[in-house]
Amino acid sequence: MKHKQLTITILTFCVATFSGMKAASAASFSVIADGLYNAGGLSFSPDGNLYVTEAGIGGSGGCVPPASGQGDSLCYGTSGAVTKIENGKTERILTGLPSIALPDGTGAGGPRDIQFDATGKPYVLIGYGANPAFRDRNLGYTDLGKIIAPDFNTNSWTSVADLANYELANNPDGGDVGSNPLGFVIDGNKLVAVDAGANDVLSVNTGGSNLQTITTFPEDILTNPVFPPSNTPSNEPAQVPSQGEVVRSQFATQPVPSGVAKGPDGAYYISQFTGFPFPEGGAKIYRVGADGKPTVFADGFTQLTDLEFDPAGNLYALQYANQSAWKGNFDGSVIKIAPNGTRTTLLNGNGLESPSALTIGADGAVYVTNRGDRPGQGQVLRIENIKSVPEPDSNLGVLAIAALGVAWLHKKRIPQPSHK
Repeated sequence: MKHKQLTITILTFCVATFSGMKAASAASFSVIADGLYNAGGLSFSPDGNLYVTEAGIGGSGGCVPPASGQGDSLCYGTSGAVTKIENGKTERILTGLPSIALPDGTGAGGPRDIQFDATGKPYVLIGYGANPAFRDRNLGYTDLGKIIAPDFNTNSWTSVADLANYELANNPDGGDVGSNPLGFVIDGNKLVAVDAGANDVLSVNTGGSNLQTITTFPEDILTNPVFPPSNTPSNEPAQVPSQGEVVRSQFATQPVPSGVAKGPDGAYYISQFTGFPFPEGGAKIYRVGADGKPTVFADGFTQLTDLEFDPAGNLYALQYANQSAWKGNFDGSVIKIAPNGTRTTLLNGNGLESPSALTIGADGAVYVTNRGDRPGQGQVLRIENIKSVPEPDSNLGVLAIAALGVAWLHKKRIPQPSHK
């Protein structure tokens, strides 16, 4: 069973529920957008309208091998888009953006997040999901793996920073080379992004200068991991133990950072998706302070895809699913972490399926991209009635909660299992 870096677009996988967390919510939701293609990050602009990215479905252009080296190739097209939601109506206001995907349109790399600076200028993060060495060689010049600055009026954009090429040139974590940037935040004149394939956090000025590493994350060492049964279908078939294979009690897996938010204490908070076998309760939220060192802020989650703070300092965490991906149950959760550490499940399943990102509106509602891995079936949900019952018996306590003040490095590999 080869240990490969899992850099295929994060939303091709699923998530798991963690022990001790109860469904304790009276929240409901309404669907405010539907029919999206691999929906990703979403953000409100200063004009009050909501914008959401669509990674698209690739196309018939050149192809690159998947991160695992097995399975169908990811092929290029210009089916990526940014969609505006205004007064209950949706409009694709930026089209022709780069996209790669599997033949069925899943596993897409393309527009993954959008943010607006204080002046209202938009920036869009374009994912990738493969070895960046293949990008220019196989696809020609594209903006996959970059941050761009679009002009919605002219349906054009300029490249700001090439995160995939940075991974190719520098490989900050010292592991397998791969790039799949998934989320970013604007902090003054800096764009701070997480690269799930490179396992790092990067910073670049809004003008494109001074692209650098803020931190990297270590591999996780799983003890007695739970794997799918032999011959289980998988996006990463090399990761599924073969019949009769001896599986060691320890297994190294990729951290896979998925989202970033700036906290009220000025630190960056990073969600972790985790790599195969996507351990239930194995995902963490990291805090990265001024010293650039990641510390575990909270743990016990499963395949997190995004984070967001509200004005009161509550942190909202989004689980892509409530069971390990390979189990096939894609019910997700929205979890609220109060400044005092109390966790509350706002929505658990009941229509929330493989969600990819969330944001908080000025109205205090939580907005989520739902079914983010299903081309043509993606939605944006508005979650209402978010006051819900606390869970005092949850054993998934926040670590170092006082850091909020509200009002990870080279990888050490474990010897791989041998075949009989």
